[in-house]
Amino acid sequence: MMLVLAGVSFAIWIGLIFFHGRFWSRGPILYPLSREEQKKQDCWPELHVIVPARDEAETIENVILSLLNQDYAGRYDVTLVNDGSTDGTGTLVRKLRETLSEDQREKLQIVDASFRPDGWSGKLWALSQGITKVTQQRSMKNSFFFFTDADIFHEPTHLSSLVNKALRDNLNLVSEMVKLRCESFFEKALIPAFIFFFCMLYPFSRVNKASSTVAAGAGGTVLIRKEALDRIGGIAALKDALIDDVTLASLVKRNCGKIYLGHSSQAVSLRPYESVESIWNMITRSAYVQLNYSLVWLMVTIILMTLIWFTPFLQVVFSQGRVQQLAFITYMMSILSFVPTLSRFQISYLWILVLPFIALFYLFATIGSAINYYRGKGMVWKGRAYTDNSGTAHEQETGMGLGDLVSVRNGHKNAKQKD
Repeated sequence: MMLVLAGVSFAIWIGLIFFHGRFWSRGPILYPLSREEQKKQDCWPELHVIVPARDEAETIENVILSLLNQDYAGRYDVTLVNDGSTDGTGTLVRKLRETLSEDQREKLQIVDASFRPDGWSGKLWALSQGITKVTQQRSMKNSFFFFTDADIFHEPTHLSSLVNKALRDNLNLVSEMVKLRCESFFEKALIPAFIFFFCMLYPFSRVNKASSTVAAGAGGTVLIRKEALDRIGGIAALKDALIDDVTLASLVKRNCGKIYLGHSSQAVSLRPYESVESIWNMITRSAYVQLNYSLVWLMVTIILMTLIWFTPFLQVVFSQGRVQQLAFITYMMSILSFVPTLSRFQISYLWILVLPFIALFYLFATIGSAINYYRGKGMVWKGRAYTDNSGTAHEQETGMGLGDLVSVRNGHKNAKQKD
């Protein structure tokens, strides 16, 4: 039996390494567009940046300034949608606007989101408000939208690089996994693995292949053609999706739209994860959503995680002979596949040695997400609770503390937020 288990784990890893879209590789990476390449592009489309923000006072000024200081050669504007912030986010941006040059002031507008109807998530309602405002002001012909979170800093070449990628490869949606902060002990221990597991779930090369059904996006940076957004029915088509980035990418791809997902070299998340609790919350927020609230898929996840990560490690430590030898080969394949990710984050390769324990943390967080769901806590983010008791879509304001939060931003289904 032990030899059979070792063989199954080995076979799974052979499949993952050689036949699973090179999920473990460093790329694809969207690098900055040079001045020379920028000049080759004759006509730059109009670009509308929408930034939904809820309680982002710590980062919002740096983020807005980074967006206003882009080298984009075409016409672009920035719309901040203040989504019911209680920390003065909107006030800070209005004060910042008064200090800007005339050209920058003309590019920036602030919109206070109106009362959110039932069935809409906060972020998507905020995006909808920004889109509505912009479409009332512009012709929108052959234009692009760029959706970005309010905690992401953008290098000056970022917008040009994104639009050039879309134009050059005739893409309808371009999304990037931004560089997450990796400075504290817990960030180094757990954040690279978050990206690694995401890539394992959604191999970027398969996402970018038109003939593949795999679709995913990263909500921090999403560039989308106005026509492609209209084709899927606008933001309203995913208004109740908990995992909006993956849902948006799936809808675009299903409607004959070419999409791209890669790693960013020009966008950096400013959000810190300095405690293990904050990373736990980030993971459990929607882990069970990704499993479509299914106990069957939860059990399948536990079994697969055991075969992929825990069986090889335990057999190396406790078995002997052929079982131990085969398990050692499998264990080395598993941990060495993590090296390119660590290289991208520029941290010590020694972290590969504890990867099985990191995987165990993520498995426990997934189980914790399911427990929160069945306890009626559902998903909580930015003080809003999403639960599933009655089967109807609804979003509540909540005063839950950090210890009550639930998180993970994965998902391949059009998951719904429920009351």
